Amino acid sequence: MLNEILLGGGTAIVSGVVGFFISKKLTNANFEVYTQQAKAKANAMENEAQTLLERARLKAEETEHQAQKKFDSAKQRVKADMSQREEKLLRKEQEFSRYKKSEDEKINAEYVALKSRQVNLERNEKSLISLQQKYEKKIDEALHVIEHCAGMTQEEAKASLLKKVEYKARGDIAHIVRRYENEAREEGERKANFILAQATSRFAGEFASERLTNLVHLDNDDLKGRIIGKEGRNIKSLETLLGVDIIIDDTPNAILVSSFNLYRRAIATKTLQLLIEDGRIQPARIEEIFNKVNSEFEDKILAEGEELVAEMGIGVMHPELMKLIGRLRYRASYGQNALGHTLEVAHLAGVMAAEMGGDIALAKRAGLLHDIGKALTHDQDGNHVDLGAEICRRFNEDEVVINAIYAHHGQEEILSIECGAVCAADALSAARPGARREVLESFLKRVTDIEEIASVHSGVKQAYAINAGREVRVIVNATLVNDDESILMAREIAKEIEEKVQYPGEIKVNVIRESRAIEFAK
Repeated sequence: MLNEILLGGGTAIVSGVVGFFISKKLTNANFEVYTQQAKAKANAMENEAQTLLERARLKAEETEHQAQKKFDSAKQRVKADMSQREEKLLRKEQEFSRYKKSEDEKINAEYVALKSRQVNLERNEKSLISLQQKYEKKIDEALHVIEHCAGMTQEEAKASLLKKVEYKARGDIAHIVRRYENEAREEGERKANFILAQATSRFAGEFASERLTNLVHLDNDDLKGRIIGKEGRNIKSLETLLGVDIIIDDTPNAILVSSFNLYRRAIATKTLQLLIEDGRIQPARIEEIFNKVNSEFEDKILAEGEELVAEMGIGVMHPELMKLIGRLRYRASYGQNALGHTLEVAHLAGVMAAEMGGDIALAKRAGLLHDIGKALTHDQDGNHVDLGAEICRRFNEDEVVINAIYAHHGQEEILSIECGAVCAADALSAARPGARREVLESFLKRVTDIEEIASVHSGVKQAYAINAGREVRVIVNATLVNDDESILMAREIAKEIEEKVQYPGEIKVNVIRESRAIEFAK
């Protein structure tokens, strides 16, 4: 029994020991498995972290590359802008240097000429004093001889001698005076003809008659429908804003812009061209493009005026006057372009002044400004002579220029060589064959009068004569004029036109009252 118990206990102990070792073995095996799994997970996490780090690095490099690219682009733009400004500044510097050099050369030449004249005058003065002394000495000797021979005093002899000389020389003097008068007259006529011939042969200006319409090319006829717009909305907006008549007919790939006002017609043509290129033809876009073109034209006429003044070499001029000179391109007188006429007069006046010994630069300046008032007649009341003289006085122009403005229409006497040259050049430019057409000028005056009659009424914002003067379109302020008053205004304008303007057929008075409500969503 005891043996069985001991055997059972030993067996149990052996079984426990074996179980312990087996359990320990299993535990170690599981621990190694867990360790391998942990290492695998750690490696996976490390690889994933490495991948994310690589992606972040690539993303950072790409972002840095894009930023560098934008920086380089902005840098290039800034460099290009700076280069353009430097070139412009350098060009201005060079122009100023050339102008300064030219002025210095003129001053030096004038100084040398004055110095030479001064030396000649001093020499002539000394010679005259010497001759006068010799003459007085001879007279004294003659008087002593006469006094000794005739028994007369010196005073009596002098009186007798002078009386006889005067009596004897009277006929010779009269003959000499008549001869020199005839020679002076002939020489003056010959010199005047020579100066005119020189001036007209040394300057030949081009002439092209001004038209009343501009042609706008279209890529295809489908654009005509887009220009007209739904229910004519676009073309109505165009004509109202631009103040011109837009003619859309069967002419293939073309529309006509009609207006007597050259400046307004040029702006309208450029606006239409930009709208066609842009493709977005709608009232809001039309107004935006019109404002942009209007601003560009103001800059353009100033640049053109500056260029003309620089080419003429007439010195510094106020920017407002240069802008008015550029605006003359869009004015006409009797069918003759005002700027072309002005340049012609300036060149001719300079040539004439050179031949007559006058100031060439001042003559050119007076010629360039003699009709400057014509650039103001569409915007201000009064004739171009008074307007031109007033604006030139305001900007401190030379009195010769003021005199030329008045004298070329006979309102003042000619007071200088330069003024005379301008008046003669103006007559030459206006009187040459083909220069002017009376019919066009009378038409322009008629449509201008129609616009002025409509513009003076209270509440009128804009007035445009269109359709060759057969219609006047009046745009009124909706807050100042109601519907009933617009009807009454149309009747009053029509009545005034009947009383004050001579015209064939009938003129349609179209009063437009439009109210706009504008609000911004914020």
